[in-house]
Amino acid sequence: MQWADRIKRIRIALIIAAVLLSVASLVVSHYLVRDLKREEQVKMETWAEAMRSLGEADSNADLSLVLKVLNSNNTIPVKVVDAEGRVQMERNVEEESATLPHSIRIALSEKEWLDVYYTDSLLLRRLALWPYVQLGIVFVFVLVAIYALLSSKKSEQNKVWVGLSKETAHQLGTPISSLMAWVEVLRETYPDDVLIPEMGRDVERLQLIAERFSKIGSLPELKSTDVRDVVARVADYIRNRASNHVAIATDMPEERVEVPLCAPLFEWVVENLCKNAIDAMESKGSITIVVKQEAYQCVIEVADTGKGIPSGRWKTIFLPGFTTKSRGWGLGLSLAKRIVEEYHRGRIYVKSSSPENGTVFRIELRS
Repeated sequence: MQWADRIKRIRIALIIAAVLLSVASLVVSHYLVRDLKREEQVKMETWAEAMRSLGEADSNADLSLVLKVLNSNNTIPVKVVDAEGRVQMERNVEEESATLPHSIRIALSEKEWLDVYYTDSLLLRRLALWPYVQLGIVFVFVLVAIYALLSSKKSEQNKVWVGLSKETAHQLGTPISSLMAWVEVLRETYPDDVLIPEMGRDVERLQLIAERFSKIGSLPELKSTDVRDVVARVADYIRNRASNHVAIATDMPEERVEVPLCAPLFEWVVENLCKNAIDAMESKGSITIVVKQEAYQCVIEVADTGKGIPSGRWKTIFLPGFTTKSRGWGLGLSLAKRIVEEYHRGRIYVKSSSPENGTVFRIELRS
C-alpha cells in the first residue's frame, strides 16, 4: 500500500472515530438528562408532600424537618398557588411571567387545595441543550474534515501534475538543445534548403512547449502584453497546421489591448481552445477569435461551428481527467482554467453552446 493511501485511510478512520465518539457522547447526554429529570420530579413530589405537611400541621407539630425540605430547594423554580389563584409562595423564579409547565395538586380538604407549579432547573435545561450544541460541533467538525480531505486530495493531484510537467520539461531539455545544434549545422551545410528554416521553427516550438511545462506549478511573471499579438501568433500557428477545411478568423480592435500576461502560458490556453474546437468540428468548419475591451477587463472569445457541448457538462469539462476523446488524459481545459484563474486572476467559462450554433468559450482578464 502506498504511503499516500495509508495516510488517507488513517484520516478517514480518525473522522469515523470522532463521529462515533460524538454519537456516544450524545447518547450518554440524553440518558443523563432523562435521569436528572426523573430525580427532579421525585424531589418536587417530596417538596409537595412537605408543603402538605406544613398546611395540615397544628401549633404543637415539629416542623423542623418540613422546613428543611422546603428550604433545600435552591435550583428548581417553583410557585405555590391556592384554590383562588393567589400565589402563596415562590422560589427560584426569576420572572413573574415565567412558564412553569409541570404541576402537582395538594388536597388540604374537600374545598381547599394548593397547586405546586415547577419547571426544570437551569442546570437541567442547559444539559438538555448541550446535545444540540454537540450536534452543531460535530457537524462543523465533519464539514471541516471533509474539506480538509478534499483539499489534501486536490493538493496531491496538483503535486502530481506539477511534478509531471516539470519532469517533462526537464526530459525535453537535452534533446531540444541537441536538435537546435543540429539545425544550425544543417543551416551552415545547406544554406539554400527551404525545409531547414521550417525545421528550425518546429524546434523553437518544442522549446516553447518545454518552457510552458516548466512554468506549471510556479507563479509566472506577468508582463504588460498586447493581447492582439498573442492571439495573432496563435491564429497563424493553428492556421498553418490545421486542415484546409478549417477557417481561422480573428476580430480585434485597432488600438492596443494591454493586459498583464505570461505570454507563453496564455498562448497555450488559446491554442488548447482552438485545438478542441477543431476536434469538435471534426476538422471541418470555422473558428473565430474575438478580442475586445469591456469596461475594466479584456475579453477573448473563441467560437467554433462544432457539435456543441451539453449544458450539463459546461462545468465538468474543466475537471482534470474529463475527456470525450478516445485518446488523451483530459488535462487541456483543466490546465487552461488553472492558467487563467490561478495565474492571471481571470475567468474562463462556456458562454454558449448548441448543436446548431457551435460553442463559444469566453475568457475575461482584468486590464
